[in-house]
Amino acid sequence: MITDLKQLFESNQIFADNSQLNAFNTYEDELIAWNEKMNLTAIRDREGIRVKHFLDSLTCLKAVPDLQTQKVIDIGTGAGFPGIPLKILFPGLHLTLVESIGKKAAFCRHIVETLGFRNVSVVTSRAEELGQSPAHRDQYDLALARAVASLPVLVEYLLPLLRLGGTMVAQKGETAPMEAQQSENALKICGGRLDQLIPVTLPGVPGDRYLVSISKVAATPKNFPRNTGIPQKKPL
Repeated sequence: MITDLKQLFESNQIFADNSQLNAFNTYEDELIAWNEKMNLTAIRDREGIRVKHFLDSLTCLKAVPDLQTQKVIDIGTGAGFPGIPLKILFPGLHLTLVESIGKKAAFCRHIVETLGFRNVSVVTSRAEELGQSPAHRDQYDLALARAVASLPVLVEYLLPLLRLGGTMVAQKGETAPMEAQQSENALKICGGRLDQLIPVTLPGVPGDRYLVSISKVAATPKNFPRNTGIPQKKPL
């Protein structure tokens, strides 16, 4: 397997300059160092970080190839995925990272400061709370989520955050086609339209993966998202 980051990216049609590659290397070093003190991510080896975190995050570009000045929110970002890798490649985007677990949010703040990012905020909150906040509701061009919840739940989390015409992208595994079918009611209620399921392949990683791309085509009713915990317990 290709482990050199530049080769790995270029073999997948992703092009980063030296300063961006240096930023990825710093991110990798910090992730490994923090992982020795606290459990940020189960993936701890450099090759795994490069393929399963960095490259996997950047596959979102298959759904939204140009993020130069977009306003982006990443729900359940964990240690910053997929938002921070996208910010490294597109420094002009405005990014909000949302993470409810304090230690993971603290790591994200550390990385944002270490890499000298501008126009990035880290919010320790739940998606249901943000979706009802005037500061976040209807504010974003793009909403992202990776390994956070089932698709019907993500629809209720993310669509309220998007402006009309905005896009949500969910990174999903082999259950994506089934989850897309299960999301029909949530999409109808929350004002979404399923655009496409984009197959994704990661080198050396078995199993089907998909990007689920959904457009916001109508306003989300004000009573969605429902109160914290209810979307998970009673999906639409």
